[in-house]
Amino acid sequence: MKKAFSDEDLIKNLSLYYLNRHLKKKPIEKYHRTIDQSPLHDREKYKKKTEILLLNSFMHHFPEVQFEDLTCESPDFIAKFNDKKIGIELTEVINHLEMKKIESSLNKIFRQAEILLEQEDTTKYRGVYFLEFHSNIRPDTLENQQEIILNIYKSIKRGKAYGCVKSLRKSFHRRNVFITHEYNMNLFDELCSEKILELIEKKNEKFPYYDTSVDECWLVIVSDMNSIASRYTFIQDKEHLHQVKSPFHKIFHIENLCGNITSIK
Repeated sequence: MKKAFSDEDLIKNLSLYYLNRHLKKKPIEKYHRTIDQSPLHDREKYKKKTEILLLNSFMHHFPEVQFEDLTCESPDFIAKFNDKKIGIELTEVINHLEMKKIESSLNKIFRQAEILLEQEDTTKYRGVYFLEFHSNIRPDTLENQQEIILNIYKSIKRGKAYGCVKSLRKSFHRRNVFITHEYNMNLFDELCSEKILELIEKKNEKFPYYDTSVDECWLVIVSDMNSIASRYTFIQDKEHLHQVKSPFHKIFHIENLCGNITSIK
């Protein structure tokens, strides 16, 4: 069984960014190499590489930012911007907390289906597969999980939806088999501004413990659109965000599908 944290996950996420044409590939690869060369534990390396990947859209908006310390904590990163030393604290906003557990179970199922297909014929099946499931899917028992794995396996082999798989599409990938969720979003799938404000409040409490050697400390809040638990179509009561009070010098909300950015402070 693949590890809970693995290079396969990172490669898959890199591939998704690349397909969305939002990947600043060279700096990301450079930063990942730097993290790999650090003395961090493998789990921490994975966490840091995932975090810097979440900042990919941020790099598009701030191409002048040069990361200098990728392995620090409190804040998560230290960078140089306009001759200033900037601390960057990253946090992810979860829009559908109830989906997080389901998504976690599905991701484990995806890994097993990927392994099955790669063991059978990697060359034949390699690609990124975007799946949508029927609403009655229940990956909560081992028996159900095995059935879902089999349904995914058969869908990809046949090139069409089967069983609990509602729809299937494939994009090219030259190396591996990757399975992920389709980007189907509800037209009225709002992200409540209160969720963002609550995150800011929590980070405000930790602000006194951040590195005081930085000239400014920025808070970057990311909606990871590759995650079904984080997706949204619009921010509800967006105007409330501009009333925020915080010791952070700048606060941004970014989504990493289209790269939209909201400057909160």
